[in-house]
Amino acid sequence: MLNLFKKKQTAPITTDTPKIPQHIAFICDGNRRWAESRGLPPLAGHQAGIANFENLVDWFIARGVTTITFFLFSTENWNRSQEEVDFLMNLFYTELDKNMKHALEKNLRYRVIGSRDRLPQRLAKKCDELERASADGTAGTVVFALNYGGQDEIIAAVNDAIAVGNPVDKATFETFLDTGELLPIDLMVRTSNEYRISNFLLWKLAYAELLFVPQHWPDLVRSEKLWQYTLDEYAKRNRRFGGGKKANYSGRKK
Repeated sequence: MLNLFKKKQTAPITTDTPKIPQHIAFICDGNRRWAESRGLPPLAGHQAGIANFENLVDWFIARGVTTITFFLFSTENWNRSQEEVDFLMNLFYTELDKNMKHALEKNLRYRVIGSRDRLPQRLAKKCDELERASADGTAGTVVFALNYGGQDEIIAAVNDAIAVGNPVDKATFETFLDTGELLPIDLMVRTSNEYRISNFLLWKLAYAELLFVPQHWPDLVRSEKLWQYTLDEYAKRNRRFGGGKKANYSGRKK
């Protein structure tokens, strides 16, 4: 997918503050299990997973996180029932429409990554509108992975690089990725006791810290206590990036 909003991000340098992940990514798992455990229809869990979303974003941005990515719908999720897929497509459209106001009020930039080929036309159009409207946001970046697959992203980038015909290194190859301008992921959090990365942002996860929690996503999205827990856990990690020296407070190598 052609990316019209490639602004290379740089992490702020900090030396005397607690370690804060500059890019935190969530795999939002367990919506249906959350609903079923409460005797609710499974689709009610998806609705609960959206509730309080903007408060979560504002809380993390206020504490120094600059980019937050949410894995909402994978390329494999089309295998779910048509009823559930239709419900989710409508829910995403409604949420993205609401995010437009949030982006402008909070000076946030929104990105939607993944192929839009299979999305309903009005949803694909809404993704474009949200990205255009928020392209100049400087307070932080919010990313939705929608019809996204990490392997597909890399294959598309390889083909684009081959078409150009010049040799690539890590830096130049990233320019072909849909996520190329985003910071590397510092912390990935997956909910609902699932211990996989499920084809999510494979390139950007290369040196990410991984955190798996038992709570279902609708519980985490509502809980400031759990939000603080993710930051506290990250602060305990010693990120060496393959070297022997302790990383600096920004989470990057000195």
